[in-house]
Amino acid sequence: MTINKQMSCNETRVVQTHRVLPSELNGHQTLFGGNLMSLIDNTASMSVAKFARSNSLVTASMDELHFLHPIKASHAVSVETYVTGSGRRSIEVFAKVLGEDLESGETYIGATSFLTFVLVGSFETDQPLLPDLVCESEEEQKVCRDYSERRKKRLADKKLNEELVEGLTLTPPWMS
Repeated sequence: MTINKQMSCNETRVVQTHRVLPSELNGHQTLFGGNLMSLIDNTASMSVAKFARSNSLVTASMDELHFLHPIKASHAVSVETYVTGSGRRSIEVFAKVLGEDLESGETYIGATSFLTFVLVGSFETDQPLLPDLVCESEEEQKVCRDYSERRKKRLADKKLNEELVEGLTLTPPWMS
């Protein structure tokens, strides 16, 4: 893994655009949320691979996924992702989902989300494994500004989730 000293958000930007097909719809004739989540995760994974120059990354969490506007059949859906912060082994990615009515040309924000990826494997160094992030555009600066607060919240939520999992049973309900 080769680490650049700095990388801009724009260098990590990935955009995927798809036409919404009938097989991807829910009962309301809009894009099924699970399909959108998969598109977001796939696109975000390419942003982190570009940032870390590694494929040894896994999705740790999808945070704050907000469905803002339904994406209808025959519209286009574009998922734009870029890195918005990193720790020593973790990377946060912002996802902005745009919908477009292909007949009228109207565009709208369909959803937003933050995802966290982590480098997996053992690393024999205390040196930073990831480059410093440079936020250039007004949007990037706005989104990146609150990275530290989101990271603190994720760490607190992770601890709460670990405590929750400790109290869960492994016995399937049909066997109790």
